[in-house]
Amino acid sequence: MNKIINLTLKVWRQKNAQSQGRFETYKAEGIDTAMSFLEMLDVVNERLTKEGREPIAFDHDCREGICGACGAVINGRPHGPLKGTTLCQLHMRHFKDGQTLVIEPWRAGGFPVLKDLAVDRSAFDRVMQAGGFISVKTGQACDTNAVAVPKDKADTAMDTAECIGCGACVAACPNASAMLFVAAKVVHLNILPQGEVEKDRRALNMVKQMDAEGFGNCSNAYQCEAACPKEISVEHIARLNKYHRQATRQD
Repeated sequence: MNKIINLTLKVWRQKNAQSQGRFETYKAEGIDTAMSFLEMLDVVNERLTKEGREPIAFDHDCREGICGACGAVINGRPHGPLKGTTLCQLHMRHFKDGQTLVIEPWRAGGFPVLKDLAVDRSAFDRVMQAGGFISVKTGQACDTNAVAVPKDKADTAMDTAECIGCGACVAACPNASAMLFVAAKVVHLNILPQGEVEKDRRALNMVKQMDAEGFGNCSNAYQCEAACPKEISVEHIARLNKYHRQATRQD
């Protein structure tokens, strides 16, 4: 059964990338527990707008847990308290009446704050441009199952393909590492026959670009796996390290 709850929000407000941010406190009153977290922010913003105040800026797009656009840290946890859930799919029934929520943007040097909760995640785009694709000519689309792929490799490719590039792994890591994201993208392509031709160059270039963007290395904290809304395993970081080590020897 739906309930109506009242919350206190401590939200990070920052005018732009150059300005210094601060927390501001707002009341979120009369919130239906059937709302998503983003819909709750919509309600708060509607009230702020009616009062002639600046609404809270935050990233969002599909609101179906698919695009990876949304993201914020709630009480210290990227995407909030519910495991395997994006911010847009997090519903207010998981919070208590009277609770105080501290809402911050992703915190990482590679993700500079643009405004309030919105951060610049274009670093991930540049990592993908460095090798997260298949450029070799594979001819016309072939019939289904014409290229045989072992079941275990197909499962691994599907698991890693679930990465939506939201950046929660970076926000959760004490070293702001992007290795779970890069590992998912590299393994997804390297483990399939179509991606094997470029596997060495892909691993080298994407890791090189990841380092150039200022992301840290894996510190074995496992926080990335805990925060990932698609529950991608850290075991793929080991696969990335293996691919990179083999490519370095070949280079």
